Amino acid sequence: MIKAVIDTNILVSGLINPNGNPAKIINMILNSDINVIYDSRIIEEYYNVLKRDKFSFSGDLIVPLLEFIQNEGISVTPGPVKLKFHDTDDKKFYEAALAGEADFLITGNKKHYPKEKFIVNPAEFLDFCF
Repeated sequence: MIKAVIDTNILVSGLINPNGNPAKIINMILNSDINVIYDSRIIEEYYNVLKRDKFSFSGDLIVPLLEFIQNEGISVTPGPVKLKFHDTDDKKFYEAALAGEADFLITGNKKHYPKEKFIVNPAEFLDFCF
């Protein structure tokens, strides 16, 4: 099974457009093809972003998805990394990926992360899988 950290933008995009690559990644999570690595900061961000009024996602959609990730995923307690990030909110995803020995960190914003082979966008990830 693939172990991956999922940036919040993947969940948002996948829930907005059920036909795009991020939605395929959500389906892979729900089919247990991807084991999501997370920590408490990531779950908190998922929840806070997904519940924003501008997205209009219902609690009936958000809560089961996040419960699934927490029940089926891999919880880690990452240590800090010394790298500087343009957007410090993205650092937690990188730290969790290192702590959980992720195969991938999947994001729609690769430019926010160090240039490393395991950091991929949805299309790159799906190309690897299929």
